[in-house]
Amino acid sequence: MGAWFRIRQVVNVLNLSTPLGLLIAVAGRARLRRGAYGLILAHGFRIPTMAGAFTVGNVVLTGRDEGYLTGRLLLHESRHATQYAWCLGLPLIPLYLLAAAVSIAVCGNPGSWNVFERRANLADGGYRDAAPWWRAARRRGPGRAAG
Repeated sequence: MGAWFRIRQVVNVLNLSTPLGLLIAVAGRARLRRGAYGLILAHGFRIPTMAGAFTVGNVVLTGRDEGYLTGRLLLHESRHATQYAWCLGLPLIPLYLLAAAVSIAVCGNPGSWNVFERRANLADGGYRDAAPWWRAARRRGPGRAAG
């Protein structure tokens, strides 16, 4: 594991985001294992969520099996772990929720215009790059219904 991933691990333990992620994983009865990029993978998470996977600190949680967190998706979630380090941990949670609300207001979904998802690469996380509502309305033209 590279030096940056080790530093990120330490920062996310000290800022309490990884301990919170582990607590959430235990509460959701997930199976824990070490993963790439210094991450802890929590498979079989039993608390329903809207996302296929989500990250808290260096812990990536999913209700799916071990084969789900691979490739580009794991790289996307690793970028979220870096965001926890840069945002000093727990402040990322309300900032992320605010960014999701802005994205919903802009285009109707929580990911496309969420700055954290854009910085983690939308496509890697399985998000589509939706147009803002004002561009979508212009494409439909005046007086034409969406559909």
